[in-house]
Amino acid sequence: MKKTFIITTGIISSIFFSGCATILSGTTQKINITSSPNGKEVQVGNQIVKTPSIITVKRSNEDLIVKAKDCNDQKLLKSKINPVFFVNLLSGGVFGSTTDYLTGAMWKYDENVHLNCK
Repeated sequence: MKKTFIITTGIISSIFFSGCATILSGTTQKINITSSPNGKEVQVGNQIVKTPSIITVKRSNEDLIVKAKDCNDQKLLKSKINPVFFVNLLSGGVFGSTTDYLTGAMWKYDENVHLNCK
């Protein structure tokens, strides 16, 4: 009886507290950064890379600024709601939506950024 209760509680908890966006999209995202000309030093948050490059950022409801050294062009990456987040609401997983919010998985950014530095 005790074993059945523990298994049932575990299954119910995993259904209510798992977030679809967290499981399907993860809490990080890759962003492809390019520039013209190539080889520009680009800063995104606290990361600095040379273009072309692919960086990994933590998903968040905070917007990101992409800027290059010696370049007038900069881009604002607006945080948007990840469409996978709505799978929770359609499947009745209100608690899973909370998980996606807390982990940041309910947010996403554009996947490609290009800076024109000519």
